[in-house]
Amino acid sequence: MDQVMKRKIVALLDAHRNLTIATLRPDGWPQATTVGYANDGLAIYFLCGKGSQKDANLSRDPRCSLTVDDDEAQVMKITGLSMAARARRVTDEAEGAKALQLMWSRYPAQTNLTLDLPKPSDVAIYRLSPVVISVLDYAQGFGHTDLVTCDEPELTVA
Repeated sequence: MDQVMKRKIVALLDAHRNLTIATLRPDGWPQATTVGYANDGLAIYFLCGKGSQKDANLSRDPRCSLTVDDDEAQVMKITGLSMAARARRVTDEAEGAKALQLMWSRYPAQTNLTLDLPKPSDVAIYRLSPVVISVLDYAQGFGHTDLVTCDEPELTVA
């Protein structure tokens, strides 16, 4: 992936806080849900309840698809990402703490929170590593997409 496209993808990830993720249920049907996320470059983190349907689905099959986009009023301003990714449960305590810190930093305006924020051991934290990314940019033409294949070395977290 060239650096210009990588910067565009990371900028789109940085500009949002929610994504829709589709996981595979045991019966083969996809299950799409919206989750909050944070990213560190192309590494995308989200959390869910231990033993939840998403957790069970991803524990059984790490393949997933996701989208990140806006609800634009002007059709020719639509931008977004659609990607195939592999999910890995974060088991390293330091990486889990980093993921949670990244997530909480996405909500600087949060006030009057009446619950305790979870610790990494309280939740299932997943790291999504993109495999194929479709970059949607209608400013380049109606329905315009650029298809990008990711190289595994790019996904390492420093």
